[in-house]
Amino acid sequence: MLSLLRTSFVHCPTRALARRTALTSALLLPTRSRRRSSTKPAYDGHIPLNWFENAFLAAGSAAMSLADPYRADMIAALGETTAGPALPYLRERMLESAEGRSILKERPRINTRTVDLHALAALPEGTLGRAYISWLERTGVTPDTRDPVHYIDDPELAYVMQRYRESHDFYHCILSLPVDVLSELAVKAFEAANLGLPMAALGAAFGHLRISPARRSRYFKEYVPWAMRCGGSAQSLITVYWEKRWEQDVEEMKRELGIWDPPPALWKKPLKEAEQHQATAETPP
Repeated sequence: MLSLLRTSFVHCPTRALARRTALTSALLLPTRSRRRSSTKPAYDGHIPLNWFENAFLAAGSAAMSLADPYRADMIAALGETTAGPALPYLRERMLESAEGRSILKERPRINTRTVDLHALAALPEGTLGRAYISWLERTGVTPDTRDPVHYIDDPELAYVMQRYRESHDFYHCILSLPVDVLSELAVKAFEAANLGLPMAALGAAFGHLRISPARRSRYFKEYVPWAMRCGGSAQSLITVYWEKRWEQDVEEMKRELGIWDPPPALWKKPLKEAEQHQATAETPP
């Protein structure tokens, strides 16, 4: 189920947006017609739901996510409708640290309009910024693939969910994991232990149903034990202000956060190839 598992995660073609929006709306059509006219959105893009609508969308998005793990919009809806008390808990973790409080106060966003990728590519090897650029290059992912939050009623908690969603790729980056299904499951297991989000736990628990027996065996024997130990003992990653750490050494950051590397993953693009591509891109004509 992630591939079920990328809420940023898989870049979805623009031409499919209308179809997805229509299907998402269709899940709510039977109940939306009964909505009281006094219900008003709390922020841009907010779609208020009553308890029945929330449960209906949670069940529908779970079923559609299992049927089509590339439906990032359904995975996002599942994450929001099942979040429950996890988001207030994460907000409390953020309020307990100066870095987390700064995030809540400033509400930074992560996309190509707010992050200067060219500047990050010019940073020294070993820094977070350079490692992030290398990760983007190796995986073919961009920071512009995150669905906006719609179904969280509290604006601040909606931002906490958005922050998690937009920070997900940093977790991949610092954990040295690509975006294949097995790696996504490993990251989801780590997130379940580190953040306590129900959607992450659901993905970690059921996503293996879509992979081969050999990969399933490796997942449970190698990745799950690592994720439970590392994710459970590491600093809560929702409190990390990644954008203010671009120049920090990645290995130093991992030690600070209490993170160690997972079992080796198979990358489609070797690191040297990604670095060569970056060097070519940086060379003036």
